Amino acid sequence: MNDTIAAIATAPGIAGIGVVRVSGPLATAIEQRVLGRALTPRQATLARFRDDQGATIDRGIAIAFRGPHSFTGEDVLELHGHGGRAVLDLLLGACIAAGARIARPGEFTERAYLNDKMDLAQAEAVADLIGASSATQARAALRSLEGVFSREVNALAEDLLKLRVFVEAALDFPDEEIEFLAQGQIGAKLAAIHEKLSALKHRAERGTRLTDGLRVAIVGRPNVGKSSLLNALSERDSAIVTPIAGTTRDVLREDISLDGIPLKLVDTAGLRESGDLIEIEGMRRAHAEIAHADLILHVRDATAPDAADPIKAPAGTPLLTVWNKIDLLREAPSLCAQDVAISALTGSGLERLREAIRQQAGLGGTLDGDFSARRRHLDALARCARALSQAQAQFASLSGTELLAEELKIAHQALGQITGTVSADALLGEIFSSFCIGK
Repeated sequence: MNDTIAAIATAPGIAGIGVVRVSGPLATAIEQRVLGRALTPRQATLARFRDDQGATIDRGIAIAFRGPHSFTGEDVLELHGHGGRAVLDLLLGACIAAGARIARPGEFTERAYLNDKMDLAQAEAVADLIGASSATQARAALRSLEGVFSREVNALAEDLLKLRVFVEAALDFPDEEIEFLAQGQIGAKLAAIHEKLSALKHRAERGTRLTDGLRVAIVGRPNVGKSSLLNALSERDSAIVTPIAGTTRDVLREDISLDGIPLKLVDTAGLRESGDLIEIEGMRRAHAEIAHADLILHVRDATAPDAADPIKAPAGTPLLTVWNKIDLLREAPSLCAQDVAISALTGSGLERLREAIRQQAGLGGTLDGDFSARRRHLDALARCARALSQAQAQFASLSGTELLAEELKIAHQALGQITGTVSADALLGEIFSSFCIGK
């Protein structure tokens, strides 16, 4: 943190403008060396950029930000020059010669977190926003960057902290008349916190799917139209389609966007009994895709509804049955409410299928209020939920205040790992500020 770091902040390649960013205690000195003068903070200034020998490298815009009023919380200098790689390398070299070092990947955002300019969830949202491939993803990442997710986590953590304070006080001051286990409000508070956690976990799951996308495996018997469905959803001829059963023998992948939601479509070999070694290997790969899918599209032939076609989805993986070839039927088929009838050839029913995919993935309805999230966040929320369930069990059995306090501590720490705000001192300060105990 005592080093001054520098890096090219724009993508490699040729562009009209490129940016070199500097952050750290030597930023002001580098400003003097490279520009030959001091800048007025937060004001764009036209200047000549010079190397360590005083020769002009480029002419562009320079902006200085004085800490803590900057992205990293430190003194920051930005040099906006022409976007050629050679020019930017020369600018970066001048900053290095003036005392900076090359920044590590993500180090500017890391310093912003360490200097309390943002929490961990917001820092991760920076990368999500940069990597967004659709407007829906970008809006969700921006909401996380603005603290929507963090505020909900912090509100839940605050509720847990208050409950921990009450329980810890009973442990630390047993002589005081705090009979919290006899008070019905403890159980009610535990239930309310658990309910809020479940709602937050559901929204975080949606946010994770928005960030990471969905892996969708298209499976079924040979010649039911799996490859045709892949082509129809991707709107391109990605897979070879023939009337010959077993045409697809390997896994085919296609990335698409479904209303801003990234989908990784995986077309698999037809599943049937076979002695063909190549086809057997294709089916082995198909089963591997089923095991790792977030959603399974089980394609069946609507013209042969009685044909045996057992597909087993892993526990917890949603499966959507898709009846294809309805264009060959004289009348609409009778289906289960959750099934979808389509024609991959004519496009009939594809809009309903797209909506069904959204619903099965838990992304139905509007996404305007959703935020981006990551698997790490889901793991932390799951640990919190397990600890809360254990806390409720301890409270119900009256098995001991110490065990209840420990489970609440685990739950609270799990939430703190999301935003990076776990602190034993915070609990201690809260106890003495909120309880008039000890006289």
